[in-house]
Amino acid sequence: MVNANTTNSSQTKPNLLPILIIASLFFIFGFVTWINGALIPFMKTINELTSAQSLLVASASYISFVVMALPASYILAKIGYKKGMSLGLFIMGFGALIFIPAAEARTYWMFLTGIFIQGAGMTLLQTASNPYITILGPIESAAKRISIMGICNKIAGALGSLIFGSILLSGIDEIQEKLSKVSVSEKNILLNNMADSVVVPYISMAVVLFILGILIRKAPLPNVEAAPIEEAKDGQTVKTSIFQFPHLWLGVLTLFMYVGVEVIAGDTIIAYGIALGFPAADAKFFTTFTLLAMVATYALGAFLIPKYITQALALRVSAVLGIILSFCIVFSTGFTSVLFVAGLGIANALVWPAVWPLTLNGLGKFTKTGAALLVMAISGGAVIPPLYGKFVDGAKADLIAQGISEVNASASASTKGYWILLPCYIFILYYAISGHKIGLKNS
Repeated sequence: MVNANTTNSSQTKPNLLPILIIASLFFIFGFVTWINGALIPFMKTINELTSAQSLLVASASYISFVVMALPASYILAKIGYKKGMSLGLFIMGFGALIFIPAAEARTYWMFLTGIFIQGAGMTLLQTASNPYITILGPIESAAKRISIMGICNKIAGALGSLIFGSILLSGIDEIQEKLSKVSVSEKNILLNNMADSVVVPYISMAVVLFILGILIRKAPLPNVEAAPIEEAKDGQTVKTSIFQFPHLWLGVLTLFMYVGVEVIAGDTIIAYGIALGFPAADAKFFTTFTLLAMVATYALGAFLIPKYITQALALRVSAVLGIILSFCIVFSTGFTSVLFVAGLGIANALVWPAVWPLTLNGLGKFTKTGAALLVMAISGGAVIPPLYGKFVDGAKADLIAQGISEVNASASASTKGYWILLPCYIFILYYAISGHKIGLKNS
């Protein structure tokens, strides 16, 4: 039995095995989450969607964090971290199986249902694993541990993006070219055949998730709990409500903004490359650029934090870089602009590992509820990317109405849509400078 103290930096280092087990879960998060970059153009083609409609793939995944975060917190309180992680994997496996009837029917809402169910399973996993790894050791080095988890997450995301991009986007350019020339019946045959390409990979995914669910259930994970809030001294007020922690609520909004920009950077970049005229065979690698940039920065963060820089400083640097890159994206063109989008991976990498410990700091017995609220903030990935898509669709329609060709209008509108990043990074900067201190003693 391990009692992790969130405030004592001299605590014994946690065992390696629990960290490796949680790292495997972060690998799963990454693999399942970042295949959305390939799913978005795939779904857009087989269901003949607009940009905004296709980005509902991200919404279906991330909105589950709003719906399921508090229930997940309740479930974890009842069955504990380990059983909760196992249950989350089983739910994700069931969601993967939904893709089989969805492909047969080529029905968008069924695909979205499968994605939502997978998101529900990930919500349970995230609600358990993020606070677990945060309080498994000293709070001062939590960002280091989460950075290591992030490396696993993004390497898996790069692999998932490449594997599913190769499977789902193979021949998509030729199919799109044929769709405008064939009859309705021939079009349906082409799209049905393309939809069937998800069956084998998602059956395989389901089998792996079910097996991992069984293994995690039997894994030797120690029990950990956050340090209790210190007893109040004379004249001081005891914290009795989650609403007495303003830094928590600001942290939740910060994470909401962050997940939105992270999803935009990873999930729109393939579609953005295609809009700029790059063939799908090349564009399928673009999400990998973003994720590899994140992996490199995670590794740097694991080395630097907390020995050389604080978690708050890492967050400030990340926010400033995000602001700079946002300007660079919208004022550049072609492959240079794509590289700036991929560069957001550098700006984004240390935000998640810094925000979690800064936000959970000092919550004591409210840590699980705070973690559930932070997981709910992942819904930023459901809200902000579709706003980007809506902006792109509107700007594209306006440009076409002005006589600009559809190809050029799509490229220009897709680039300008990245203005939505700027206010998000500005708020992250505010939290990094002062927001994380509000309401805390000795801040």
